[in-house]
Amino acid sequence: MIPTGAKIYVATRPVDFRKGPDGLAALVRDTGADPFSGALYVFRAKRADRVKIVWWDGSGLCLFAKRLDEDKFRWPRIENGVIRLAAPQLMALIEGMDWTRVRAELKRRPTSVG
Repeated sequence: MIPTGAKIYVATRPVDFRKGPDGLAALVRDTGADPFSGALYVFRAKRADRVKIVWWDGSGLCLFAKRLDEDKFRWPRIENGVIRLAAPQLMALIEGMDWTRVRAELKRRPTSVG
C-alpha cells in the first residue's frame, strides 16, 4: 500500500472524520504542504479507533480508512503539529501495534561536504 520512498506525515490533532479525500487534502493545503506531492498524510479521529490516510498516486487522490473494533490505535501525543514516520512505523500503527517500538530510520538526503 505504501508507495516506495513516500514521505509519511501524521497530524497529531484529531480531525472531523466526516471529511473525505477532498476535505482531508484541503487540511493538508491549509498547513502549507502539497497534498499532490505523493506523500501520505495520516489523520486520526477524536476517538482513537479510526485512521484515514490520503495521498496522490499520480492519477488520482486515494483514501485509506480503517476502524478497529475492539481496540484503539497508538497515536502520538495530541499537540499542534505533524510528525514524520517511516513506512514500517506506519504499518505498525495501522495494525494497532505500538509503532514507537519499531526502529526505522528515515532516509535522508546525502549532504555534500566541502
